[in-house]
Amino acid sequence: MTVLLVMAKAPVAGEVKTRLCPPASPRQAARIAAAALRDTVEAVRAAPGVVPVLALRGRFADAEDGPALRAAVAGWTVLAQRGGDLGDRLANAHADVAAAWPGRPVLQIGMDTPQLTSALLGAAARRLAAGGVPPGRAADALLGGAADGGWWALGLRDPRHAEVLRTVPMSTAETGRRTWAALDRRGLRVAPLPVVRDVDEWADALAVAAAVPGSRFARQVATTRPVLVPGGHR
Repeated sequence: MTVLLVMAKAPVAGEVKTRLCPPASPRQAARIAAAALRDTVEAVRAAPGVVPVLALRGRFADAEDGPALRAAVAGWTVLAQRGGDLGDRLANAHADVAAAWPGRPVLQIGMDTPQLTSALLGAAARRLAAGGVPPGRAADALLGGAADGGWWALGLRDPRHAEVLRTVPMSTAETGRRTWAALDRRGLRVAPLPVVRDVDEWADALAVAAAVPGSRFARQVATTRPVLVPGGHR
């Protein structure tokens, strides 16, 4: 059984999704982040044959929609993220899962892709557990590229290989390519997952909301009203 690891940051105003401001206010951006995380958790919970784990930075007690988020992950294993930069925190989360579930493959995602479905996640988890499909295309790792050049998912049959992430610059247009290259240099056979758009800028939020119109994320984006910024611009 594959461990499905969600890396998330508590949706605290002024600390998450700041690139949505403006047009969103810091509190509106945090509410959008909370909606994205709840939609992601719901998709993970419905995915078949996975062990759900949340690696959290911060506290739900300080977050927008904190009680609902805490209830959404009831029964999950919740780990505290360790480390400074994102690469270190990713590598440490994979190492923590490897120690808790030795021998299990890990599929890791974030909270910026609320359009993910349980079917997509379940298929990726099964593919990882099987060592890659179709037959003849064995894989040690799966990488799902993001439209902006980053990545939205990393699957590892041995999560200890996430150590390579410590040397990869994160949140750049080259992150996906460099992550693939780092895995390849380690001798891993890497296979791609579908490319997905993640939510960084307001244009991303609108596009993703349009793709999943019935989601919490889409409803929260729709209720966001532009705020005035210094100088009178929106």
